[in-house]
Amino acid sequence: QSTMASTMSTTFKACSSTVRRPPSTLARGAHLPARSLCKPLISLKPLIRRGVRRDSSSRRRLVSARAAQESDEEVSGVVGGLGKGNANVQRILGFRQTDGAEEVPKWQVMVQLSKPGTWVPVVWGVLCGAAASGNFHWIEGFPRDVSQSLACMILSGPCLTGFTQTINDWYDREIDAINEPNRPIPSGRVTGTDVAIQAIGLLVLGFTIAINLDQARGHEFPTLTCIAIFGTIISYMYSAPPFKLKANGWQGTYALGASYIALPWWAGQALFGELTLEIMLVTLMYSVAGLGIAIVNDFKSIEGDRELGLKSLPVQFGVDTAKYITVGTIDGFQLLVAAWLFGIGEKWYGLALLGLIVPQVVAQIRYFIPDPIKNDVKYQASAQPFLVLGILTTAFAVGHNP
Repeated sequence: QSTMASTMSTTFKACSSTVRRPPSTLARGAHLPARSLCKPLISLKPLIRRGVRRDSSSRRRLVSARAAQESDEEVSGVVGGLGKGNANVQRILGFRQTDGAEEVPKWQVMVQLSKPGTWVPVVWGVLCGAAASGNFHWIEGFPRDVSQSLACMILSGPCLTGFTQTINDWYDREIDAINEPNRPIPSGRVTGTDVAIQAIGLLVLGFTIAINLDQARGHEFPTLTCIAIFGTIISYMYSAPPFKLKANGWQGTYALGASYIALPWWAGQALFGELTLEIMLVTLMYSVAGLGIAIVNDFKSIEGDRELGLKSLPVQFGVDTAKYITVGTIDGFQLLVAAWLFGIGEKWYGLALLGLIVPQVVAQIRYFIPDPIKNDVKYQASAQPFLVLGILTTAFAVGHNP
């Protein structure tokens, strides 16, 4: 198979194809038990004894290799700034896996493990939250506002999203050993100790930044720190047993959408202004649209998910029903947000949001509905930039509203 380049189209493609590892290939390993963080990779024999047949495993490896090659070709075509000549950059960002015969510096492998490509939508969410606060100023607040917003972006992106991606790969290590053996952990490039050091280090750095930002802004209640703690708990529950939210189509996918839309928005708005219950509910509505985006990534892996007993929405409802659930969640909840903007008197922003929904619907009719498996990359590259701009438009409306 989790979230969330030279354009925002390429940015969100990268996000949606990798956000699946925590945030969505996530779900592949959901049914397999995790071992202690510091234990070495287990043998594949217990997996075979538990019913993963050798011939089935071989078939999945071939399918996975073919899909990986196709995915790399698609990424090269869609991600304009990262063509085939920049394969090393793609690997570091988490878009490609390192070939088994390549020797890669350890630091590059550790960065790859944190998947920097998935940080971008989270950083965008922080920017939207700052805009929604109405108290962020590029000029008058320079350098304080700018430096603090950058610190919040580091908190949300490299620190907490990097932590999430790292532990997710650890808990997916057994199934990755079958489907994607060149990933950092199953390939042996990264040990359990490496994972523990990186995960704990990123977490400590993130909480340190959150605490200092709360103090720098004079918050009586440590709002940002609490958001960071809440996000960490959700991240752990998403990937780790006994919760494994990603094992359930609805719960896991919504947790993914909220992590890439609502939580970074909350962080940005709480840093510079007041985070109200109304705004939290609006961002959670937008997160349902994010749920729809995450479902898009489930269609290509429907056969593997069905074999492994994973409850992705295309598996539960079938391709035809699931594709309409997908477009319904993406469009329907954006329309609800637009209606809310009209309701609070921000009609111009509401009209702008409606205008940004139209090309998304066109892309759905042209690409996604006819063949959601074949055209998922084209659809996301065509539609998601408008969804991203819609989130920013809503943020500006909130900041403009008295």
